[in-house]
This record gives sequence, C-alpha cells and structure tokens, in this order.
Amino acid sequence: MELERKIVMALRQVYDPEISVNVYDLGLIYELKVDEDHHVDITMTLTAPNCPMADYVVQMVKEAVDDVPGVVSSDIKLVWEPVWDKSRMSEEALVELGLDED
Repeated sequence: MELERKIVMALRQVYDPEISVNVYDLGLIYELKVDEDHHVDITMTLTAPNCPMADYVVQMVKEAVDDVPGVVSSDIKLVWEPVWDKSRMSEEALVELGLDED
C-alpha cells in the first residue's frame, strides 16, 4: 500500500534522541495499521521503559505520521510488552551502531 510506504518513510525521519538511528530501523514500531478511512494505528515501544524522552519520541512519531499526505488521523500506543531487544533492529541499524555480527 502506497500510504503505508509513505508512513514508513516518515517514521525513518524520527530519531531516538539517545541513539543515532531512526525509530523504524531500531525496531521500535511493533505494528502499523492503516484502515480504509486512512486512520493510522501504531503500536510502538522504546529501548527502555524509563526513557526520559518517551513523551517526546511518541509525539514526534505522531507528528511525522500526521504530516503524511493522505493520513486523516493517527493513534500511537506505547507498550512495554514484548520487551524491545536488538534482534528487532534492521541490518542497517546494526551496522550503523557497530552491532552487526560480521
């Protein structure tokens, strides 16, 4: 779906302020749903439950999604289960942070 692709591109512009990798490639986005009315539901997490920037990151994700042409509204749900770990990161993110196993 074209709108979903644009949303993913927007999410790749939102960076975790403590890590130099975007929230999508970090694997912080657990679920992305776009309904027929172009309402977007995102379930996401953060790398640590006690992240002092939690509200900021969630707000940046919401703003990025809401700014995508065609999105009517969005709801961002922050969850802590399942717990995030580096296995959720993209290969690009692992390389960027020097965590790749090569």
